[in-house]
Amino acid sequence: MNLVRSKERVADHGEVFTPLWIVDAMLNLVKDESERIDSRFLESACGSGNFLVPVLIRKLATVHARYRQSDFERRHQALLALMSIYGIELLDDNVAECRENLLAIFADYLGIAAGEPFHTAAAAVLTANIVHGDALTMTTRKSCPAPITFAEWSYLGKGRFHRRDFRFDTMTKMSSFDEEDTLFADLGKHEIFTPTTDYGTLSVADIAGGGPGSD
Repeated sequence: MNLVRSKERVADHGEVFTPLWIVDAMLNLVKDESERIDSRFLESACGSGNFLVPVLIRKLATVHARYRQSDFERRHQALLALMSIYGIELLDDNVAECRENLLAIFADYLGIAAGEPFHTAAAAVLTANIVHGDALTMTTRKSCPAPITFAEWSYLGKGRFHRRDFRFDTMTKMSSFDEEDTLFADLGKHEIFTPTTDYGTLSVADIAGGGPGSD
């Protein structure tokens, strides 16, 4: 793969892509977490998904190993794996490409096409989780910038999910992020972590139906 798209993008944005062998070597340093279905990964300059795509592939391998005997659980656990992946990206074309790449991996694994509920739900999740924004200012890249928010997704079982949104700047300022911390890890430790929105219990159809998180 080409490591740069243009000299201008390197000069203006510092855009350089990481080779796959380096990505794999880095993920192997946290191998168990990279293969755990609900372990959350945030890439603060996600580009087109060079790190996030391999993480999703590893998670889906775990889904298949554990749930291949139950198509119902396999589909819902695959969606949970996708829900655990987050990215922030400065360039809008990279945001679109990252979402497309992750969606393609997910759809190929489940053998689904555009318009099917799980495909539409996955697209909605990626719209919420892969943010067009600036990780340094922690704001979106819109005409009127706003604080970046991330969705905390959890699986309740029996095809039901729960979504709560939190401001990224609040989580970052309040968390010490020691070796045992992960994204959202401190939510139970500080009362200040109040969600900006709580969507309650959601089915795949609810998530696919329009949901929240659209640009």
